[in-house]
Amino acid sequence: MKPKILIIDDEEYMCWAIQRAMEQEGYEAVSATSGAAGLDILNENGASLVIVDLKMPDMDGIEVLKRIKKNHPKIPVILITAHGTIETAIEAMKIGASDYITKPFDLDELVIVVKKTLQVSKLMNEVRFLRSELTKEHGTMIGESPAFVEVKQLIEKVAPTDAPVLITGESGTGKEVAAVALHNLSHRKEEPFVAINCAALPEHLLESELFGHEKGAFTGATSKKLGRFQLADKGTIFLDEIAEMSPSMQAKLLRFLQNQTFERVGGTKTIKTDTRIIAATNRDLKEAVQKGLFREDLYYRLNVITIHLPPLRERKDDIPLLARHFITTLRTLYHDTTISPDALALMQQYHWPGNIRELRNVIERALILCTDNRIRPCHLPKELQNTQPVRESESQIDLPPEGINLDDVERQLIHKALERANGNQTQAARLLGITRATLIYRMQKYGL
Repeated sequence: MKPKILIIDDEEYMCWAIQRAMEQEGYEAVSATSGAAGLDILNENGASLVIVDLKMPDMDGIEVLKRIKKNHPKIPVILITAHGTIETAIEAMKIGASDYITKPFDLDELVIVVKKTLQVSKLMNEVRFLRSELTKEHGTMIGESPAFVEVKQLIEKVAPTDAPVLITGESGTGKEVAAVALHNLSHRKEEPFVAINCAALPEHLLESELFGHEKGAFTGATSKKLGRFQLADKGTIFLDEIAEMSPSMQAKLLRFLQNQTFERVGGTKTIKTDTRIIAATNRDLKEAVQKGLFREDLYYRLNVITIHLPPLRERKDDIPLLARHFITTLRTLYHDTTISPDALALMQQYHWPGNIRELRNVIERALILCTDNRIRPCHLPKELQNTQPVRESESQIDLPPEGINLDDVERQLIHKALERANGNQTQAARLLGITRATLIYRMQKYGL
């Protein structure tokens, strides 16, 4: 489709001249001789780009710009201004104008500005699309087990707020996926999601990555660099492996959390941003506080909301869903494939020390090895192939000839576990090999 250019200028000749120049370049062009009329056209028919004169009698270009940015924030706007109003045009750039051109101007000059602005707009739209596709996939929360449903419900409740969130769980349980889901469900979803692994960088580099640095701040700092907090302004920053942060960096992070301000390394100017903090760790932060390895005040700042992700061994009912999800995700790289019941059974018997990350790697490996579009036990790693199911002789429950009611058995086991644990739900869940959330769900199911 041809880009559509909307020209708003109270001088009819100027509208005609610009419209003709745009059409000669192959663009579709329409014009209006007042701000109100131009906004009506924009609201009804849309536009790829708007050119608006700064000085107009009924509604000046600044007011038109403000209304466009409020109702159509992604449409670029070019201002036409006289020499005496350049300062106003610069102020308009701060409001959201993409560029400005001063009178008198050559139409060829305006065409160049329009082409450049449309190219930038196209690139920005592509970036938004790719980011949305990436976060759409990356933020997919797969699972229907009671323990995981509880996690998803908590994410849905917490996401619309700006409260800091601490995500805990073993390595590979999907903490970054949960962080992306929080971002995608928040009012910040159109803004950046910026992630950094605090364990991957030494202290001096981590400070520079988070807060940025000025030119000459240290050896090798040949230019000014914006930090992750500034890049995540109006959006979300995800601090993975927060427990690995040094005491000095913990103090700097605490200050940021208190007032959302910081200084770049080597700089003196205080910079303020509006950034939501999501942190994650696979360690027990409360224990780290008790050992003096993590600041208590920072812990309570981060721990406003805690979301704990259960390990995969505690949500084995979700393994078929996750396996099929990864097959669907990876089939564009390999081929359309199914998974045999025997292979799936081995997966559900395995203990998955690497959690979801390990499962994804196992699926990708199997897709590479299988040649008949069906994942079988032989395509799985040896540690999964050697997984042995519990033999019937090892079971403590006899199956009578007339059969049993499984719900009755489960109800009795839960009742006995609660009795042995003196009503302590956490201990009872441990005796049964399930999470507390799963125990509570099943207690409610059976009216216990």
